[in-house]
Formats: sequence, C-alpha cells, structure tokens
Amino acid sequence: MSNGNNEGIAPNAKRLLFAGFMAILAAGIGFGIRGGILANWAADFGFTAAQLGEIGGAGFTGFCFGIIIGGVVVDKIGYGKLVVAAFLFHVLSAFVTFAATKGQAQTAAYTYLYWGTFIFALANGTLEAVANPLVATLFPKDRTHYLNILHASWPAGLVLGGLVGWFLGEGPDAMSWKIQLALFLVPTVLYGVLFMGQSFPKSEASAKGLSIGEMLKDVGVLGAAVACYLLVLFFQNALQLSPAVSYVAGAVILGGVAVMTGFSIGAWLLFVLFVTHALVGAVELGTDGWIQNITGNILTPKEGKILFVYTSMFMFALRFCAHFIEKNLKISPVGLLFICAALAFVGLNLVSGITTFAGAILALSVYAFGKTFFWPTMLAVVSDRFPRTGAIAISIMGGIGMMSAGLLGSAGLGYAKDRFAGEALQKKDAAIYAVYKAEKPSTFLFLAPANGLDGTKLSLAQTSTNKTAEQKVVVEASIEGDRQTLKADAFIPATMAAIYLLLFLYFKAIGGYRPVTIAEGGAAKA
Repeated sequence: MSNGNNEGIAPNAKRLLFAGFMAILAAGIGFGIRGGILANWAADFGFTAAQLGEIGGAGFTGFCFGIIIGGVVVDKIGYGKLVVAAFLFHVLSAFVTFAATKGQAQTAAYTYLYWGTFIFALANGTLEAVANPLVATLFPKDRTHYLNILHASWPAGLVLGGLVGWFLGEGPDAMSWKIQLALFLVPTVLYGVLFMGQSFPKSEASAKGLSIGEMLKDVGVLGAAVACYLLVLFFQNALQLSPAVSYVAGAVILGGVAVMTGFSIGAWLLFVLFVTHALVGAVELGTDGWIQNITGNILTPKEGKILFVYTSMFMFALRFCAHFIEKNLKISPVGLLFICAALAFVGLNLVSGITTFAGAILALSVYAFGKTFFWPTMLAVVSDRFPRTGAIAISIMGGIGMMSAGLLGSAGLGYAKDRFAGEALQKKDAAIYAVYKAEKPSTFLFLAPANGLDGTKLSLAQTSTNKTAEQKVVVEASIEGDRQTLKADAFIPATMAAIYLLLFLYFKAIGGYRPVTIAEGGAAKA
C-alpha cells in the first residue's frame, strides 16, 4: 500500500520533488544531445571511438566527485548551498565545452571537450547528492515509487535531447552542435528557480545528530574500497598520474575512511550492492552513451535517433509503474532487479542481431524494460536497508555507478567498438585496414592495445551517398564491430542477474525484504 500521505512529510514535498525532477532533466538533456553529436566531434576533430568514449566517460567520472563529496557534506551544510554550486558548474561547463573549435589542434579540442563534459557531470552529481536523499527523506514509506518518479526525468531528458538532434542536427540546415548543446541551460534555469527560497527536511540520520564517521560505519573499509579502486583508475586515466601515485592516493583516502569509522569493516550487503551498482553504471549509462551511435550505424543515423527517443519515452512511462509492480504484483525491489537484469541480457543480444527498424523496436523494448528500474531501485534498497548512513551511502553508490559508467562502461565499449571493427576489417581486407586504421591504438585496463578505425575516414565512408567498393567494406566492418560489442556488453547484466538471485534468496531466508529504521538497528544486521 501507499504511505498514507502522498504529499510526503513536508508541505513543499511535491515542489521539491519537481525541482529535483527538473535538475535531473537538465542532466538527461545534456547527455542525450551529446550522444547525438559524437559523429560531429569525430568529423570535426578526427577522434577515434576510444577517444569519444573517453570524452563521454568524463560525463560520468565528474559526476562521481559531485555526488560523493556532496553526499558526505550535504547533511552538514544543507541542500541550498549545493544547488547554488551545481548551477554555477552547469554554466561554467558550457563555456569550457564551447571553447572547442573546428580547425584547432586535436589535443586542444579534446582537452576542452573532456573537461567541459567533466564539469557538466560535476554539476549533475552535486544535484543528485541533493535530490536522491531529499526524496528518500520526503517519502520514507514509498521510496521505490518516488525515486523512480524522480529518475523518470532522466529518460525524459534523453527524449528531449534526442529530439534536438533529430530536428536540429539533421540535413543541410543542421544547427551547430554548440547551439544544440546549449539548450540544456533552459531546465538549468528552471531548477534554480524551483529550489530558490525553499526549506528542506533533514534525513533520519541527520535528525538524530549522527556524525559523518557514524554515518560511514556501514560503508566501512569494504564499501570505501570499491569507490577507491575506481578513483585510482580516474587518477591514472584522467589526471595521467602514474600507477604508483594513483594507488597511494587511493590508499590514503581508504585510510581516512578507516580512521573516521573506527576501522569498521562495513556491512557485507552494502559492499555487494556497491559492486553491483558499478555493473549497473557500466551497462545502463555506458550503453546509453553509445546505443544511439551503434543503432544508427547498423540501420541509419535517423533511425538510430528515432529508436533512442522511443526507448527513452518507454523508460519514462515505465518508471511511473514501480509502485504498481511492487504493491499490486507483490514483487520486491530485489525481485524486480533480478527480472530486469535477465531482460537486459536478452535485450542486448536481440539488439546485436537487428536488421530492420521493426525488429529494432522489439529488441530495444526488451532492453529498455530491463534497464528502466536499475538505478532508482538500487538507491531505494540502500535507503531502505541502511538508514543510519543518511545521504552518504546512496551518494557513494551513485558515484560508483557513474564512475564505472565513465571508466568502464563508456570507455570499455569504445575500446570494444575499435577492437571488433578493426579485427573485422583486417579479416575482410588487410590492405584496406592499413589505410583506414587509426594511428593511435586504443587501450582499456589490462587488455591488449587494438587499432580501431580513423574517425574522420570512417565518417566519410558512412556518409558518402555513392559509396565505393572500399567504403562499403569499411562500413560493413564497422557494423560487425558494433554487433560484437553489444554481445560482449550483454555479459554484464547476466552477472547482475546471478547476484540479484542470490540476494533474493538471502532475503527470503531471513523472512523477506522490508525497510528498516535506525531504531531497529540501522541495517538490521544485513
């Protein structure tokens, strides 16, 4: 049943919910537009898929810093100050991104686009450090329902961002990518107005006066280790620090958490949820950053945009159904997550084999249903089971998901596209491969370097109206690479399904899933 008070625990609960909705909407619009202008950046600056994946990845890694730092301090400094900081970051990101100009050195363009995207993500993360704990606090008995409503704004933003590319980014009269991207500033102004002058409630942990160290106890060394590992990857990839320096920095942060928590190991369940959410970020957001590009390559760019808008609208509608699924169908949040992971696995495999627009609609519907409930439902589970962590645990988890999406999901899929496309072209015609291969090999974690296809040359082959025999071979290899990339991607939700099944069985063994309070012992020994 519902919480008996659909207005929440504060008189301005619905306004604050809508303000948070508009804040995440701005993030979704910016993300959706970026997905549609990757081809513009490849054509203007000659980027490889791996380079584009790294830039797209900055749209996730920056988020991590915003949400983790914001989540740690929000209960102490208040929501209002973080909203102001996020607004300023959003505006600054536009200026930095727009400094990239066609004709300038590729290195300079890459730097502007990378850090502009990073600052944009920093703003988004700061806002989620406000919105997630705020909604969890406002609606304590219906968290799954209202967090899904809050995050329905994400696919809504993807729809609007996709429509921008559809109507303004196609044809001879296409608008500059800078004008398209600037449109995210509209909802930015709106969320600023909606949050202005509002009073905010305190989380249960904050109301009871728990210190940051006490809030971090359930996170502990285990949970912090997950975040610190991703930070080490960020230090190496984004800041270009040596592995030794990066691991020392990660160890220092981990040591700081250990001291603050009195060397608490942390709750094993929260550790498992953190690891699983890293997989969520990689498969949901990492794939979202590439799916428009991939389906547009397999079919046509216009159909790719239409499909992106369709799946985003589908997700938007479904996120209002979480309450019905949980209360009427009697499916627990963990049971829902298991079903979604299984569907995402099937969906990605189906998408890898699409040949027609109708087939793509069916395949992407399965995939979209699968990924719809991952993010907000994971946040709800952590809020339900670990109330003593206040805003900290869900903020760290959100940061882990976004950091994984950037460092593992987006970058990993970019590497996979390069590797599989390069291998396919080399197998088809080694001579053509020698002409089209990128000068700089693509790398990812411990995997062997792989030469992808030069972005500018590939773009010319894809957009040519009268393709030569050579260009047709190149395009076919690129499509084959995309298909193989999606098949590899499908292993992530398969792993998640196994984890969710084990968690479902665990909760069944202890009497079933239910929210707990601090008075009951916080995590209820989970």
